[in-house]
Amino acid sequence: MKVAVVDIGTNSMRLLVTDGVEAGGRWVEVTGLGRGVDATGILSEEAIQRSLEAFRRFGHIMDAEGVERRAAIATSATRDASNRDEFLDRAEQALGVRPEVISGGREGILSFDGATIDFDVEDPVWVSDIGGGSTEIVMYDDGWSIQVGSVRLTERLGAGFPLTRAELGRARHLAAVALTGYHFGEVATHIGVAGTWTSLAAIALELDAQDDVAVHGHILGTTELNHLVEVLAGLTLEETEAIPSLDPKRAPVIRCGAIVAAAVVKRLGVDATLISVKDSLDGFASELLAVT
Repeated sequence: MKVAVVDIGTNSMRLLVTDGVEAGGRWVEVTGLGRGVDATGILSEEAIQRSLEAFRRFGHIMDAEGVERRAAIATSATRDASNRDEFLDRAEQALGVRPEVISGGREGILSFDGATIDFDVEDPVWVSDIGGGSTEIVMYDDGWSIQVGSVRLTERLGAGFPLTRAELGRARHLAAVALTGYHFGEVATHIGVAGTWTSLAAIALELDAQDDVAVHGHILGTTELNHLVEVLAGLTLEETEAIPSLDPKRAPVIRCGAIVAAAVVKRLGVDATLISVKDSLDGFASELLAVT
Protein backbone atom coordinates (compact mmCIF):
# COMPACT_ATOMS: atom_id res chain seq x y z
CA MET A 1 0.00 0.00 0.00
CA LYS A 2 1.23 3.50 -0.83
CA VAL A 3 0.65 6.27 1.71
CA ALA A 4 1.34 9.99 1.79
CA VAL A 5 1.96 12.40 4.67
CA VAL A 6 2.05 16.19 4.45
CA ASP A 7 3.84 18.14 7.18
CA ILE A 8 2.62 21.73 7.60
CA GLY A 9 5.50 23.47 9.31
CA THR A 10 6.20 27.03 10.30
CA ASN A 11 8.56 27.59 7.39
CA SER A 12 8.20 24.60 5.05
CA MET A 13 5.48 22.42 3.60
CA ARG A 14 6.70 18.85 3.02
CA LEU A 15 5.28 15.76 1.36
CA LEU A 16 6.40 12.14 1.66
CA VAL A 17 4.99 9.35 -0.51
CA THR A 18 6.10 5.84 0.44
CA ASP A 19 5.09 2.19 0.48
CA GLY A 20 7.24 1.48 3.53
CA VAL A 21 9.96 -0.19 1.51
CA GLU A 22 10.98 2.59 -0.84
CA ALA A 23 10.16 6.27 -0.67
CA GLY A 24 8.10 7.22 -3.69
CA GLY A 25 9.47 10.70 -3.23
CA ARG A 26 9.94 13.75 -1.02
CA TRP A 27 8.85 17.26 -1.95
CA VAL A 28 9.48 20.53 -0.09
CA GLU A 29 8.03 24.00 -0.59
CA VAL A 30 9.26 26.86 1.62
CA THR A 31 6.23 29.10 2.11
CA GLY A 32 6.95 30.86 5.41
CA LEU A 33 3.50 30.09 6.78
CA GLY A 34 4.40 31.11 10.32
CA ARG A 35 6.18 34.37 9.60
CA GLY A 36 4.77 36.98 11.95
CA VAL A 37 2.75 34.54 14.05
CA ASP A 38 5.00 35.02 17.10
CA ALA A 39 4.10 38.73 17.16
CA THR A 40 0.56 38.79 15.75
CA GLY A 41 -0.91 35.41 16.66
CA ILE A 42 -2.40 35.00 13.17
CA LEU A 43 -1.43 33.39 9.86
CA SER A 44 -1.22 36.10 7.20
CA GLU A 45 -3.33 35.81 4.07
CA GLU A 46 -0.22 36.03 1.89
CA ALA A 47 1.44 33.12 3.71
CA ILE A 48 -1.78 31.10 3.58
CA GLN A 49 -2.02 31.62 -0.17
CA ARG A 50 1.58 30.49 -0.69
CA SER A 51 0.90 27.40 1.38
CA LEU A 52 -2.36 26.59 -0.41
CA GLU A 53 -0.51 26.70 -3.73
CA ALA A 54 1.93 24.13 -2.35
CA PHE A 55 -0.97 21.99 -1.08
CA ARG A 56 -2.65 21.99 -4.47
CA ARG A 57 0.60 20.83 -6.03
CA PHE A 58 0.91 18.13 -3.36
CA GLY A 59 -2.66 17.03 -4.04
CA HIS A 60 -1.88 16.54 -7.73
CA ILE A 61 1.26 14.58 -6.83
CA MET A 62 -0.65 12.29 -4.48
CA ASP A 63 -3.26 11.64 -7.18
CA ALA A 64 -0.56 10.91 -9.77
CA GLU A 65 1.30 8.59 -7.37
CA GLY A 66 -1.83 6.52 -6.73
CA VAL A 67 -1.77 7.10 -2.98
CA GLU A 68 -4.26 4.87 -1.16
CA ARG A 69 -4.12 6.58 2.23
CA ARG A 70 -3.18 10.18 2.94
CA ALA A 71 -2.79 12.33 6.03
CA ALA A 72 -1.53 15.76 7.02
CA ILE A 73 -0.10 17.06 10.27
CA ALA A 74 0.23 20.71 11.31
CA THR A 75 2.74 21.93 13.86
CA SER A 76 3.93 25.05 15.69
CA ALA A 77 2.61 27.94 13.56
CA THR A 78 -0.83 26.39 13.15
CA ARG A 79 -0.96 25.46 16.84
CA ASP A 80 -0.30 29.07 17.81
CA ALA A 81 -2.56 30.84 15.29
CA SER A 82 -5.97 32.17 16.28
CA ASN A 83 -7.25 31.73 12.70
CA ARG A 84 -6.13 28.13 12.41
CA ASP A 85 -9.63 26.67 11.88
CA GLU A 86 -10.20 28.81 8.79
CA PHE A 87 -6.77 27.81 7.51
CA LEU A 88 -7.45 24.11 8.14
CA ASP A 89 -10.74 24.33 6.22
CA ARG A 90 -8.93 25.73 3.20
CA ALA A 91 -6.04 23.28 3.53
CA GLU A 92 -8.50 20.37 3.57
CA GLN A 93 -10.01 21.50 0.28
CA ALA A 94 -6.58 21.65 -1.36
CA LEU A 95 -5.19 18.40 0.07
CA GLY A 96 -8.25 16.18 0.13
CA VAL A 97 -7.73 15.45 3.83
CA ARG A 98 -8.11 17.61 6.95
CA PRO A 99 -4.77 18.28 8.67
CA GLU A 100 -4.42 17.11 12.25
CA VAL A 101 -2.94 19.72 14.56
CA ILE A 102 -0.48 17.79 16.70
CA SER A 103 1.13 18.75 19.99
CA GLY A 104 4.84 19.41 20.29
CA GLY A 105 5.19 16.20 22.27
CA ARG A 106 3.49 14.15 19.56
CA GLU A 107 5.66 15.85 16.93
CA GLY A 108 8.77 14.88 18.88
CA ILE A 109 7.75 11.23 19.16
CA LEU A 110 7.11 11.05 15.41
CA SER A 111 10.48 12.66 14.72
CA PHE A 112 12.22 10.15 16.98
CA ASP A 113 10.49 7.21 15.31
CA GLY A 114 11.45 8.45 11.85
CA ALA A 115 15.01 9.44 12.71
CA THR A 116 15.92 6.05 14.16
CA ILE A 117 14.58 3.90 11.30
CA ASP A 118 17.90 3.52 9.48
CA PHE A 119 20.50 3.74 12.23
CA ASP A 120 21.79 1.19 14.74
CA VAL A 121 23.45 3.53 17.23
CA GLU A 122 24.47 3.61 20.85
CA ASP A 123 21.82 4.36 23.50
CA PRO A 124 20.66 6.65 24.94
CA VAL A 125 19.63 8.33 21.70
CA TRP A 126 18.27 11.87 21.62
CA VAL A 127 16.73 13.46 18.54
CA SER A 128 16.40 17.18 17.89
CA ASP A 129 14.00 18.60 15.30
CA ILE A 130 14.61 22.31 14.76
CA GLY A 131 11.56 23.78 13.10
CA GLY A 132 10.61 27.33 12.30
CA GLY A 133 8.56 27.93 15.43
CA SER A 134 9.64 25.26 17.89
CA THR A 135 12.38 22.76 18.60
CA GLU A 136 11.60 19.23 19.75
CA ILE A 137 14.28 17.39 21.73
CA VAL A 138 13.21 13.83 22.50
CA MET A 139 14.29 10.33 23.38
CA TYR A 140 12.09 7.25 23.06
CA ASP A 141 10.09 7.89 26.20
CA ASP A 142 10.83 11.47 27.16
CA GLY A 143 11.29 14.90 25.66
CA TRP A 144 10.19 18.48 25.28
CA SER A 145 8.84 20.92 22.73
CA ILE A 146 10.64 24.24 23.20
CA GLN A 147 9.37 27.56 21.88
CA VAL A 148 12.37 28.51 19.80
CA GLY A 149 13.06 27.87 16.11
CA SER A 150 14.68 29.42 13.05
CA VAL A 151 11.76 31.73 12.20
CA ARG A 152 10.82 32.62 15.77
CA LEU A 153 14.42 33.51 16.71
CA THR A 154 14.89 35.50 13.49
CA GLU A 155 11.81 37.60 14.26
CA ARG A 156 12.66 38.10 17.92
CA LEU A 157 16.20 39.15 17.01
CA GLY A 158 15.01 41.60 14.36
CA ALA A 159 18.50 42.12 12.94
CA GLY A 160 19.79 42.87 9.45
CA PHE A 161 22.53 41.22 7.42
CA PRO A 162 25.25 40.54 8.33
CA LEU A 163 24.99 40.26 12.11
CA THR A 164 27.17 42.45 14.28
CA ARG A 165 29.10 40.77 17.09
CA ALA A 166 26.60 42.20 19.57
CA GLU A 167 23.64 40.86 17.57
CA LEU A 168 25.24 37.43 17.29
CA GLY A 169 25.82 37.43 21.03
CA ARG A 170 22.20 38.41 21.66
CA ALA A 171 20.94 35.66 19.34
CA ARG A 172 23.04 33.08 21.15
CA HIS A 173 21.73 34.37 24.47
CA LEU A 174 18.09 34.15 23.34
CA ALA A 175 18.57 30.57 22.13
CA ALA A 176 20.34 29.55 25.35
CA VAL A 177 17.64 31.13 27.53
CA ALA A 178 14.92 29.24 25.64
CA LEU A 179 16.68 25.97 26.51
CA THR A 180 17.22 26.84 30.16
CA GLY A 181 15.48 24.62 32.70
CA TYR A 182 15.28 21.49 30.54
CA HIS A 183 17.18 18.41 31.72
CA PHE A 184 18.25 15.81 29.18
CA GLY A 185 20.47 13.41 31.11
CA GLU A 186 23.03 11.20 29.40
CA VAL A 187 23.34 11.42 25.62
CA ALA A 188 25.30 8.77 23.73
CA THR A 189 23.97 9.61 20.25
CA HIS A 190 22.39 12.82 19.00
CA ILE A 191 20.45 12.73 15.73
CA GLY A 192 19.41 15.95 13.99
CA VAL A 193 16.40 15.98 11.66
CA ALA A 194 14.45 18.41 9.45
CA GLY A 195 15.39 21.37 7.28
CA THR A 196 17.79 23.26 9.52
CA TRP A 197 19.97 20.22 10.21
CA THR A 198 19.91 18.86 6.67
CA SER A 199 20.67 22.31 5.22
CA LEU A 200 23.61 22.79 7.58
CA ALA A 201 24.99 19.38 6.65
CA ALA A 202 24.68 20.18 2.95
CA ILE A 203 26.51 23.49 3.46
CA ALA A 204 29.25 21.76 5.48
CA LEU A 205 29.68 19.19 2.71
CA GLU A 206 29.90 22.01 0.15
CA LEU A 207 27.38 20.28 -2.11
CA ASP A 208 26.37 21.86 -5.40
CA ALA A 209 22.75 21.26 -4.35
CA GLN A 210 21.13 19.65 -1.34
CA ASP A 211 21.34 15.90 -1.81
CA ASP A 212 19.39 13.69 0.61
CA VAL A 213 21.59 10.68 -0.15
CA ALA A 214 24.80 12.60 0.66
CA VAL A 215 23.33 14.27 3.74
CA HIS A 216 21.65 11.19 5.29
CA GLY A 217 24.06 9.64 7.78
CA HIS A 218 26.54 12.53 7.68
CA ILE A 219 28.17 13.32 11.02
CA LEU A 220 28.36 17.05 11.66
CA GLY A 221 30.95 17.88 14.30
CA THR A 222 30.11 20.49 16.92
CA THR A 223 33.29 22.44 16.16
CA GLU A 224 32.27 22.47 12.49
CA LEU A 225 28.76 23.60 13.44
CA ASN A 226 30.09 26.49 15.52
CA HIS A 227 32.23 27.54 12.57
CA LEU A 228 29.13 27.51 10.34
CA VAL A 229 27.38 29.84 12.78
CA GLU A 230 30.24 32.32 12.48
CA VAL A 231 30.32 32.07 8.69
CA LEU A 232 26.56 32.46 8.23
CA ALA A 233 26.41 35.35 10.70
CA GLY A 234 28.96 37.21 8.61
CA LEU A 235 27.14 36.92 5.28
CA THR A 236 24.80 39.33 3.59
CA LEU A 237 21.38 38.04 2.60
CA GLU A 238 22.46 37.93 -1.04
CA GLU A 239 25.57 35.92 -0.16
CA THR A 240 23.45 33.50 1.89
CA GLU A 241 20.98 33.07 -0.98
CA ALA A 242 23.89 32.24 -3.29
CA ILE A 243 25.06 29.23 -1.26
CA PRO A 244 24.67 26.39 -3.81
CA SER A 245 23.45 23.76 -1.34
CA LEU A 246 20.84 26.02 0.30
CA ASP A 247 17.29 26.66 -0.88
CA PRO A 248 17.35 30.47 -1.32
CA LYS A 249 13.98 30.68 0.44
CA ARG A 250 15.68 29.41 3.62
CA ALA A 251 18.32 32.14 3.48
CA PRO A 252 16.53 34.63 5.78
CA VAL A 253 16.30 32.13 8.66
CA ILE A 254 19.17 29.62 8.27
CA ARG A 255 21.65 31.58 10.39
CA CYS A 256 19.24 31.61 13.36
CA GLY A 257 18.52 27.95 12.71
CA ALA A 258 22.26 27.34 13.02
CA ILE A 259 22.38 29.35 16.25
CA VAL A 260 19.56 27.22 17.71
CA ALA A 261 21.38 24.07 16.57
CA ALA A 262 24.58 25.20 18.29
CA ALA A 263 22.63 25.95 21.47
CA VAL A 264 21.05 22.49 21.36
CA VAL A 265 24.36 20.61 21.06
CA LYS A 266 25.90 22.77 23.77
CA ARG A 267 22.96 22.02 26.07
CA LEU A 268 23.18 18.29 25.29
CA GLY A 269 26.96 18.29 25.69
CA VAL A 270 27.69 16.36 22.48
CA ASP A 271 30.65 16.54 20.12
CA ALA A 272 28.80 15.52 16.96
CA THR A 273 25.35 15.18 15.41
CA LEU A 274 24.22 12.37 13.10
CA ILE A 275 22.04 13.80 10.34
CA SER A 276 18.86 12.01 9.23
CA VAL A 277 16.60 13.03 6.35
CA LYS A 278 13.96 10.77 7.87
CA ASP A 279 11.84 12.45 10.51
CA SER A 280 8.23 13.02 11.62
CA LEU A 281 6.94 12.35 8.09
CA ASP A 282 8.47 8.89 8.16
CA GLY A 283 7.26 8.25 11.70
CA PHE A 284 3.68 9.08 10.78
CA ALA A 285 3.89 7.17 7.49
CA SER A 286 4.90 4.07 9.48
CA GLU A 287 1.79 4.47 11.61
CA LEU A 288 -0.42 4.75 8.51
CA LEU A 289 1.14 1.63 6.99
CA ALA A 290 0.56 -0.30 10.21
CA VAL A 291 -3.20 0.36 10.15
CA THR A 292 -5.05 -2.47 8.42
